[in-house]
Amino acid sequence: MEKELKVYAELLQCYITTLDERFLYRAEQISNVFIKNEILPAELIKIHMGAMKQEKIEISDEANYAMDFLLEAMIAYGVAYQNYNQIKEEQLLLKNEIQIAANMQQEFLGTHVPSSEHLDIGAISVPFSQMNGDYFHFIKNKEGRLGVAIADVVGKGVPAALSMSMIKYSLDSLGEVNNTPKSVLKQLNRVVEQNIASNMFITMFYIEFNPTRNLLTYASAGHEPGFFYDAKTDKFTEIESDGLVLGVLDHTDYTEYEKEMKKDDFVVLLTDGVTECKYEGRFITREEVLKVIKKFMYLSPENHVAAVYNHFENLEEFELKDDFTLIILRKK
Repeated sequence: MEKELKVYAELLQCYITTLDERFLYRAEQISNVFIKNEILPAELIKIHMGAMKQEKIEISDEANYAMDFLLEAMIAYGVAYQNYNQIKEEQLLLKNEIQIAANMQQEFLGTHVPSSEHLDIGAISVPFSQMNGDYFHFIKNKEGRLGVAIADVVGKGVPAALSMSMIKYSLDSLGEVNNTPKSVLKQLNRVVEQNIASNMFITMFYIEFNPTRNLLTYASAGHEPGFFYDAKTDKFTEIESDGLVLGVLDHTDYTEYEKEMKKDDFVVLLTDGVTECKYEGRFITREEVLKVIKKFMYLSPENHVAAVYNHFENLEEFELKDDFTLIILRKK
């Protein structure tokens, strides 16, 4: 660096003497050398002051005091700038690690929407951030019944994603055993209560369709109520359900409900992220959600759920405030 410092002093003297802008350009070039060598602003000021002294450039006492003041300011600036860069690098590293975790989560928790002789099925899940705290799962048992679970972790980020991984493992472990919705929730509640932090809870709605009887059986663990559409009357009703969220009490029983399903009837399952979207600074109401669902009900369920989300996403000043998950099951 001694060579560069000597060159800097010579350039300074030449510019002061001639005011030739070519020396300014050469100063820019030598600044790049300083940057590569991580010379902080305070050090550069010291170099400048040293060069002035070396070349015997005279300035007033006031100017000297001003240079001393600038030097002190730049020392503090340099420390802050170094800390900023370090934090920025750490944040970038963390962001990359979270993205890797999110990709792994998507691969691990990714659910295949099954085909069915009796139901048309559509599902969409859009995470609020990189990690998704919502989850849905399909289970077909040996008797041809189709079970659908939709869940939401009270929390976000990596802890929520890990909790959902546990839910998936637990649901997979049920296999093709003929479990009722209330028994599924009871078993999952025990797993959650014993294995996740006391400040985290999971809501879940579990519904099963029996094609032999055209019957829906369902139970809820504190989950956002869904809707049932009756094609004959062309009316929506809120699905009746209640139950304690998973993970609060070890021994919890859940109430089971039944609903007959006829041709073109459909069920809407959702998480609270759907109704917690913001539009023009306010939350979207359940009535508005139903209005949009009805607007696109001529579409297949697969396109139906996508059209509902796209409708809200394309609104001006739309804000997604939580993970957005929507499922539609329509009777053929």
